[in-house]
Amino acid sequence: MPKIGMEPIRRNALIEATIDEIGKAGSLNVTVAQIARRAGMSTALAHHYFGSKDQMFLAAMRHIMTAFGARTRAELAAARGPRERLNAIIAASFDEREFRPEVVSSWLSFYVQAQNNPGARRLLNVYTGRLHSNLVFNLRQLTNIANAHAIANGVAALIDGLYIRQALHNNRMDRFQTMGLVWDYLDLKLGQAGRMMKDPLDPSRLATSP
Repeated sequence: MPKIGMEPIRRNALIEATIDEIGKAGSLNVTVAQIARRAGMSTALAHHYFGSKDQMFLAAMRHIMTAFGARTRAELAAARGPRERLNAIIAASFDEREFRPEVVSSWLSFYVQAQNNPGARRLLNVYTGRLHSNLVFNLRQLTNIANAHAIANGVAALIDGLYIRQALHNNRMDRFQTMGLVWDYLDLKLGQAGRMMKDPLDPSRLATSP
C-alpha cells in the first residue's frame, strides 16, 4: 500500500486502538507499545504521530466527542420546538453507544485526567461549555436568561451524574427511565420558573427549593 495519504489512516487506527486498550484495561494504565501493537504499527511510529500517550488519549476523546456531537445533531434534526430539542440533547447523552465499555472507560478516565492535565481540562471545558450553551439556547425560548442558565446547570449535572451511575451499574433504571428523571426535572423547573415570572411577588415562591 502506498505511503502517500497514510497518515490520517494510521492516526485513526491509533485512536481506535487507544479507545480499545483503555476499554480492555478499564483505565489509562496502558502503554504506547500496547496501543501501537493493537493498531498494527511500531511504537516509534505511534510516537511520531502523537508524541505521547497523553496526546493519543486526548485525540481519542476528541474522536468520542465528535461522534457524540454527530448523534446530537441527528437527534436535533428530528426535533420541533425548544422543548423537543432539549429532549433530543438528553436522548443523545444517554444513547446506547455512549455506554460501550471502551467509551465508558474513556470518559471516566478523562474526568480523572482533567484534574491534573491542562489539555484534558481545556477539552473538558469545551465539552461542558457546548452542552451548557446548547441547553441555554433552547431554555431561553421557554424562560428568562437567569432561569435558563440555572436550569441548564441542573440538567448538565443530572446528565453527568446519571451517566456515571449507569456506567458503574449503580442505577437499576433503564435508559428511558433515566431520561425520564431529567425530563421530570425540566418540567418541574420550567413550571416553577413560569409561575415566578407570572407572579413575581407571590410569597409562596420563597418556599420553593432551588
